[in-house]
Amino acid sequence: MSPLNSPLEVGMRALVLLSESFPEPLDLAQLVYLDHAMLHSSELNGPPSLHPTLPAGPGELAMKRHLIEQGMIVLLRAGLADVQATEDGLVYRATEDGPGFVEILESPYSGELKHRAEWIIGAHGLPHMDVREATQAITSRWAHEFSGDLPLPGSENA
Repeated sequence: MSPLNSPLEVGMRALVLLSESFPEPLDLAQLVYLDHAMLHSSELNGPPSLHPTLPAGPGELAMKRHLIEQGMIVLLRAGLADVQATEDGLVYRATEDGPGFVEILESPYSGELKHRAEWIIGAHGLPHMDVREATQAITSRWAHEFSGDLPLPGSENA
């Protein structure tokens, strides 16, 4: 089992987000975007990022969905979150025990996660966040940065 981005670690990050949005539920797309924003907050004009920007950044969002699904299984089994079917799809919500569990976490990292979750959820005014637009902005920025690193066809650097 990988110590980084394990279902337990990702589940704890999701629980921090669900606890901050409590009692409002979040869907999987919102959790994917908010987890990214929480870890890479400086890219969104927020507090310093908790994780470094990596060259494989665009692939991170694609993998994050599966990782968060696995993390949610951990939370559901632990009774810290529940899932509900709505006409718009599945949504997740912290249980009554979720926010209390997050509050007993005392590591500096968990404190920074809580701070960024408060910032990102407050900044986006849940539940009205347009996740598709926000995610598209991230991928567009990556595409622009990536294309800026490539020489243009016919240039002397090509």
